Amino acid sequence: RRAALIPIGSNITPSLPPGYDRTVWRRGYGLTQETLLLCYFGFLNASKGGEELVATLEALVQQGRDAHLLMIGGAVGASDATNAAYLEAVRQQIAARGLERRVIWTGYLSQEQVSAAFAAADLCVLPYRDGISFRRGSLMAALAHGLPIVSTYPQMPLAEIEHGGNVWLVEAGKALALAEAVARLADDAALRQRLSQGA
Repeated sequence: RRAALIPIGSNITPSLPPGYDRTVWRRGYGLTQETLLLCYFGFLNASKGGEELVATLEALVQQGRDAHLLMIGGAVGASDATNAAYLEAVRQQIAARGLERRVIWTGYLSQEQVSAAFAAADLCVLPYRDGISFRRGSLMAALAHGLPIVSTYPQMPLAEIEHGGNVWLVEAGKALALAEAVARLADDAALRQRLSQGA
């Protein structure tokens, strides 16, 4: 018998709205071209590392960076009632750290609007607590859109995932390491481009 890994594929087809202008789109979020815009895509739950996202944003702001976090799409699904409680806990952390004006929640978007939001961002941050894997539709969408991605080491090696080649990986649950990785990529346009092309 032979086993084959078949990724689930992206649930968002890359397709920008007609006449898309990245500068105009970012301006719609109240941001400039100089703003460091991180993005996250997918429903939030305890396995997605929401607290690490918030801690990373706070660390970047404390470094003096004009950093913002774009939460793309709906925040929670209907399959697990605990997700709403987790979302509220994350929102409370955002408020407690004084980051409310730096976190942008888009709500549900069409496929073209998701693509536009991805294209407006500088980095995608997906700090899965159980590690990067091809069962994550949010990861597959970010890869399909060619985003430079910061995520967490997989629980088991994935031949297709190359640290520094098509993603940047850190240890799961380590907010400081995540913040350091994002800062490194923010300061290295060539590295971001390499990850984007690799994705």
